[in-house]
Amino acid sequence: MDASVVRFSQTPARLPPEFEPDMEKIKRRLLKYDVVPTPKILKNLRKKEIQKHNRRTKRQTESSEAETTEAQRQSTEEEARFETLKQEYKQFTRTTVSGNDRSGGGGERSLIVGNPWEGIERVRLKELVGGVRREEVSGGKTRKENLKELKKILEQDLRWVLDDDVDDVEEEYSRNDDVVGFDPAKRWRNEGEAVRVLVDRLSSREITEKHWKFVRMMNQSGLQFNEDQMLKIVDRLGRKRSWKQAVAVVHWVYSDKKRKHLRSRFVYTKLLSVLGFARRHEEALQIFNQMLGDRQLYPDMAAYHSITVTLGQAGFLKELLKVIERMRQKPTKLIKTLRQKNWDPVLEPDVVVYNSILNACVPSRQWKAVSWVFIELRKNGLRPNGATYGLAMEVMLESGKYDRVYEFFRKMKSSGEAPKAITYKVLVRALWRENKIEEAVEAVRDMEQKGVIGTGSVYYELACCLCSNGRWREAMLEVGRMKRLENCKPLEITFTGLIAASLNGGHVDDCMAIFQYMKDVCDPNIGTVNTMLRVYGRNDMFVEAQELFEEVVREKETHLVPDEYTYSFMLEASARSLQWEYFEHVYQTMILSGYQIDQTKHVPMLIEASRAGKWSLIEHAFDAILEDGEIPHPLFFTEMLCHATARGDYQRAITLINTVALASFQISEEEWSDLFEENQDWITLENLQKLSDYILDCDYASEPTVSNLSKSLKSLCGSSSTQPLLAIDVTTESHSEKREEDLLLHDTTMEEETGAKGEAWEFTETELETLGLEELEIDDDEESSDSDTLSVYDILKEWEESCEKES
Repeated sequence: MDASVVRFSQTPARLPPEFEPDMEKIKRRLLKYDVVPTPKILKNLRKKEIQKHNRRTKRQTESSEAETTEAQRQSTEEEARFETLKQEYKQFTRTTVSGNDRSGGGGERSLIVGNPWEGIERVRLKELVGGVRREEVSGGKTRKENLKELKKILEQDLRWVLDDDVDDVEEEYSRNDDVVGFDPAKRWRNEGEAVRVLVDRLSSREITEKHWKFVRMMNQSGLQFNEDQMLKIVDRLGRKRSWKQAVAVVHWVYSDKKRKHLRSRFVYTKLLSVLGFARRHEEALQIFNQMLGDRQLYPDMAAYHSITVTLGQAGFLKELLKVIERMRQKPTKLIKTLRQKNWDPVLEPDVVVYNSILNACVPSRQWKAVSWVFIELRKNGLRPNGATYGLAMEVMLESGKYDRVYEFFRKMKSSGEAPKAITYKVLVRALWRENKIEEAVEAVRDMEQKGVIGTGSVYYELACCLCSNGRWREAMLEVGRMKRLENCKPLEITFTGLIAASLNGGHVDDCMAIFQYMKDVCDPNIGTVNTMLRVYGRNDMFVEAQELFEEVVREKETHLVPDEYTYSFMLEASARSLQWEYFEHVYQTMILSGYQIDQTKHVPMLIEASRAGKWSLIEHAFDAILEDGEIPHPLFFTEMLCHATARGDYQRAITLINTVALASFQISEEEWSDLFEENQDWITLENLQKLSDYILDCDYASEPTVSNLSKSLKSLCGSSSTQPLLAIDVTTESHSEKREEDLLLHDTTMEEETGAKGEAWEFTETELETLGLEELEIDDDEESSDSDTLSVYDILKEWEESCEKES
């Protein structure tokens, strides 16, 4: 017994290997590729991992020996250089000490700093910058106060150098003052803090993966960018609405060869949801197509849900149907051979996918697709949920099929699905459009009796319904109910919508009453002011619009800063009331505030202002549009061409013709003819003839627009042999300043032309409006006597007397 024990104790024990592979990691890798980890496979893999480790260790040992030899040689050279410098310094010190002793001995020893040829100011500057002043050094370490002061200087005076790239590490220092052994070089305490700082830095600026700062931020984060970290980064960037940075992070991380094997389908699915939340449908479709072409990223049902919901919200019905077809198809042979043989990614659409189809049918009003969706649900054995019925109701509402809305609402209740608040919102809107106000009120009261928790949108929809029918006091009761709910619209937005609903219903007095009621409840915002300016401008209430506009401009409150819509509605109000002086004032204020004209809205008003005498406005607008690199509206060219022709400025006219010839639009011959016929009261035949002669010198006479203009001028000049009856020269003085003799001479000439027929010259309605005498009635009865018809002289006399009375 003892001998056996002795023999056992003398047997040499087997030493464990220096390196032991992680068998759990090997098993997970095998399971990832659908390989069963048998003991034989694990044993062979363990042996290969140990051999690989030994080879790697051997190579590292050999390289370290070579590096050690090189390091020893460098250290020897540095020691020799140090000894040489040491001897030179000792000799210099002895010489300096002996010189000071000879010079007096009792005085203070001089301090040699810097070079003899440098001034003392430069030396002091070096001391400040280098931090060599003794009072600024404590214990061989730089003081924290100096770093903070340097940070302020750099942020204030050298911001253009750093380009907003100063790291905010002051908080880190202040939070870690009490921590013993804190190393400032280690910026982040843990992984969560590193992720937070990286997300904050990326979301604070518009930056792409090609920018050098992006690469530096990613490298300085110290993260390994594994699956968990990537999910956190993409999710937080999505919450900050930084979808561009999220796409850049995913592409930069997974385009690296070292991290290519770390690509995760879950990260790409999270990126799809981020793009969907940001309403970036095209980018989401590109990411999804990228997943379809990669075996490692091939989409699962969660990815299909994300892309279908995103496409459904965008209304991309064709692309959505293609995605559903791809769900039912097998992948390509190349992708399938790279995976396991029994891998089958074919999926069938579920209720979420079919609901996305209904959502895509709303903007396109494809109401026939609703029946197809319910048939497909029945074929696949799927039961419609509340969202399915609600979306079907919304499709029928937008398509104008209100009977189908009520039908699907009844089917929803009979199927056992409880209607939600958003369902009642669709029902109220359908009843509103059919002008069934009482039924809409009863539907909301029924919702409250059944215990359905209403949302602010339901009461807002009912309040707008009541306001559009002149029942704004009852709408205020619905607003009171809405105020008790959470997550409802702000009152400013609510009252603005109610004012707009009253305006659409034609109840202008209710608009002003709601506006006065709103002032007692909350402060109006700029949206409310813009809506009231539209109310005043479209109902000939210029004085009220002017007072409101002046109040907003004068007070200059933070929540009432005029925007482009404010100036646009005020310009419209001034133009409708023919207040061209104030129109010019508002235009100048808008330009000085940094806003430009909107060619889709302001061009007709500017043309009317130019015809009323404000020619400088259209000139300024034309030049401003050209400076911005945009093409002016065709009405700009035609109006300015007519003015230049009427004034006889044919060089300016040719310049405009050369410009419009190179524009992207074309003006036909009929449009040119209609333009000259409409403006024949102030463009003479002589002007058109001269313009036709000058066109021959045009640089772009072969262009379609110029050719059409030439044809129109030739047809007009060839078909007319006499001038228009009334030719008004815009460059002459106004009618109030014309001499009476010239007018009488013009009258005599016209009487001679019409004397052969024995008829008196009469004014048309357009001519009377031009002279400001539209209140005079024109006798169109041909059988009336000549004594009842006013002559030109009498009309001009009447006009002069009215001008004198007004002055």
